[in-house]
Amino acid sequence: MDEPDRPRPSGDAASRLAGEDLGPYSQAELDDRIALLNAEIARVKAHRDKAAAHRAAADALFGQSAAGKGGG
Repeated sequence: MDEPDRPRPSGDAASRLAGEDLGPYSQAELDDRIALLNAEIARVKAHRDKAAAHRAAADALFGQSAAGKGGG
């Protein structure tokens, strides 16, 4: 289940990747890295789309106004 109110942990994988020195990598290694990152982007997008579809189905079933109301 989504937990949008939780802060993203500091030092997560994306943050570590963004700060990594790419100097030591060869062109072939960089090409491999790009391929892996593109595959991860596709995986994340697929998960996002699945979550959006799940949310849309829930909104259709229960109504959008129910999403913002707290349960008792």
